[in-house]
Amino acid sequence: ARLPKVLWRHILPSTIPALMVQCATVCASAIMTEAGLSFLGVGVPPEIPSWGNMIASSRLYLAIAPMTIFAPGICLAVTVLAVNLLGDGLRDLFDPRAKQRR
Repeated sequence: ARLPKVLWRHILPSTIPALMVQCATVCASAIMTEAGLSFLGVGVPPEIPSWGNMIASSRLYLAIAPMTIFAPGICLAVTVLAVNLLGDGLRDLFDPRAKQRR
C-alpha cells in the first residue's frame, strides 16, 4: 500500500486516542498553572477575574467568610476534573482497539 493510505488507515486511528488524552492533560495543566500563577501574583493582573486571583484576594476573609475561598477552589477542581474526564471519554470513544475487544 502507498504511504498516505497506510498513514490514514492504520497510524492515524491509533494516534487519535493518545492525542485526545494528551490534549486534555495539557489543558488541565494550563488551567492549574494559570490559577497558581495568578494566586502568587505573577499571572494575569489583579483586576482581571480568575480563580487564582479570587482565591488570593479572599485569603483575608477566610475566618469571616470561608466560602469566598472554597467556591473558586471547588470550581477550579471540578473544571480540571471535567477536562480530564472528557479526555478519557473521548479516548474511549475513538479507540479502535477498545471496539475490537467488545
